[in-house]
Amino acid sequence: MRIKALVLVTAAALGLAACGDTVGEQAVFGGAAGGVGSAVLGGNAIAGAAVGAGANVLYCDRYPSRC
Repeated sequence: MRIKALVLVTAAALGLAACGDTVGEQAVFGGAAGGVGSAVLGGNAIAGAAVGAGANVLYCDRYPSRC
């Protein structure tokens, strides 16, 4: 279980550290982090990617100075 948590934290950190400059990049980076995190935890990687993409786009829209 520790390896899964470590991979999830690493994927989340990389996804947030690389928000992207355009909406497309933001969706790709968020989707990758969400998909990997979901797959590591044994969930649906496609659903995780969709949630991650949407969340990253919304986050970067709300806090553009942090991206």
